[in-house]
Amino acid sequence: MITIATLEDVSELSRLINSGYRGEFSKKGWTTEANILEGSRTNEAELKEIIGTTENTLLKFTEDNQIIGCVLLVEKEQQLYLGMLTVSPELQNSGIGKKLLQQAEVHAQTLGLPTIVMTVISIRTELIDWYKRHGYVDTGAREAFPESDIHISIVEQPLEFIVLEKKID
Repeated sequence: MITIATLEDVSELSRLINSGYRGEFSKKGWTTEANILEGSRTNEAELKEIIGTTENTLLKFTEDNQIIGCVLLVEKEQQLYLGMLTVSPELQNSGIGKKLLQQAEVHAQTLGLPTIVMTVISIRTELIDWYKRHGYVDTGAREAFPESDIHISIVEQPLEFIVLEKKID
């Protein structure tokens, strides 16, 4: 079931998102960033701020009273920004991510927004290819990767984001 996350979900969401992107457990899935980044992907303070901001909708995918997936949707002018798409590593490749993407499209249509946009780290080619198979295209735009105390690069090459977008019918 896909519903809107609330403040009561913050701890569970933080564990899910961090386990999906960073650390040893994330390596059980194919979307891990553990080979390129150290540190946390998010924290409870950031998630509380996200949930408390009216332009944001954080959707959670729940099964058996456990949050096993989520996606952040942010209203930005004439587009919907999609971020933090996460599926529990041991459940990846089961269609949950696709269902969250489909719900993002429904959300964009409900808001009357014609485009969904996202950023993906440029060296994450397998993830970029997955989004392309789901109708996203590389816009050619690039953004600097924000290194910080929670985004610590452990690779030699400089990281950057590529901007992907999908037009919603």
